[in-house]
Amino acid sequence: MQRINIFDTTLRDGEQSPGVNLNQLEKLEIAKQLERFGVDIMEAGFPASSQGDFEGVRNIARTIKNASVTALSRAKKSDIDISWEALKEAQEPSLHIFLATSPIHMTYKLKKTPEQVVQIAEDMISYARKKFPNVEWSAEDASRTDLDFLVHIIEKVIDAGATVINLPDTVGYSTPEEYGYMFKYVRENVPNIDKVVLSAHCHDDLGMAVANTMAAINNGATQVEGTINGIGERAGNASLEEFAVALNIRNNVYPFTTNLVLNEIKRTSDLVSKLTGMPVPANKAVVGRNAFAHESGIHQDGILKNASTYEIITPELVGVQSNNLVLGKHSGRHAFKDKIEQLGYQFSDEKVTEAFKAFKLLTDSKKEVTDDDLFTILTEIQTDIQNVKKYELLSFQVQYGSSNIPTATVALKTPEGIQVETACTGKGSVEALYNTLESLIKEKIHLTDYHLSSIGQGRDALAQAHIKMTVNDTTVSGRGSAQDVLEASAKAFLNAVNRVFFNKKLEEKEKETAQL
Repeated sequence: MQRINIFDTTLRDGEQSPGVNLNQLEKLEIAKQLERFGVDIMEAGFPASSQGDFEGVRNIARTIKNASVTALSRAKKSDIDISWEALKEAQEPSLHIFLATSPIHMTYKLKKTPEQVVQIAEDMISYARKKFPNVEWSAEDASRTDLDFLVHIIEKVIDAGATVINLPDTVGYSTPEEYGYMFKYVRENVPNIDKVVLSAHCHDDLGMAVANTMAAINNGATQVEGTINGIGERAGNASLEEFAVALNIRNNVYPFTTNLVLNEIKRTSDLVSKLTGMPVPANKAVVGRNAFAHESGIHQDGILKNASTYEIITPELVGVQSNNLVLGKHSGRHAFKDKIEQLGYQFSDEKVTEAFKAFKLLTDSKKEVTDDDLFTILTEIQTDIQNVKKYELLSFQVQYGSSNIPTATVALKTPEGIQVETACTGKGSVEALYNTLESLIKEKIHLTDYHLSSIGQGRDALAQAHIKMTVNDTTVSGRGSAQDVLEASAKAFLNAVNRVFFNKKLEEKEKETAQL
């Protein structure tokens, strides 16, 4: 069976989703999970876009050993040089250069003639190959490009040294028939096409990203690009977990294989969802909460008699445990440590102690602790901002009733170590709480989004709050979890504010390093 390379762009294209703002610790955690998931190439970011992105890519390049780490670059020498500095310590560094080829992009965005575009592509590929052993070239908006021009420029960039050719459906415009035919045409008409890997990158604006990707591999593509949960700009990218499971379930139609570890799908999906603050829709294929739920009486009857009547994907295939009740009030530290290792976390003794303490606090009010509960605790501790002066919640109290004005009283410890306390009102309990927090914090804050979700089911389920805000005109996001929705909300608010201090410390550290 033909093996398909998996190119994951969750940390680059996925992070471009509106409102997503990952810090370096979170990016690194996702990268390590993508490595466990078995991706062949991970696009860690766009180093030339910001110093923060540069540092994030460099940290990932230094850490990941079992996947090629790549970065996005415009067709500019300065971008290529910056990307090399970020990636040069990687086990297998590679570069991804993009340049638009459609008439509409060349005319209105690039303001270049087709001949000029070809020359730029050749020159930049040749320049990049002096540094990188592998260079992918993307014909941006390939699906709206004249096919004969596409053939011409591909031949030229292969001669210039490109090792991978990517033909993206940049705006999600193609149908499967059109997208598949483009790959077939390129295969048949580019004389040196056998020297490169041919890659597919699809967006989901018309809901056909995965279908288009399938059409591409049936017509000669040997690499697939996408993101976890299908996140990305606008309507998102091809969902890698849907692609992987479709190959597995329908291998009679798609005789292809990948290196992906399918039972890591659920964990990877959950991690990306929690850290990006983008909930997975309940009816999402493969990883949605309802993917294995059957409410219809006829369906339930069939499932009980034979699961294959209505269930073509087993929960275990993608890492969903049918019974994930694991630990309780009397569980000891040793059993807890074994469990977190089973969940794929590698903690220092100090972090294990911190996690065990949080677990014990949870068992005081929650009889049974599930894998989902543990996953939330461990993720928060793993990505917590350490050794940074920040705001700390000491206590809070909210008075609320149908005939009372909601009032919140909050005590905080400031980054300077001073304890402050005040009370404010609001139209609701969350607004009162947030008004109080904002009055205690010196920074200029504007809340732009807030939502709550539950982890697991039942009245004792953990609440998880995600918020987006600007702090001193910098866009940040925050998250917090607790059994009480107001406590989760307060934690999310402070988590967002404290990210500004974390980012500031990173900038200071980077300046010190640059001076050395």
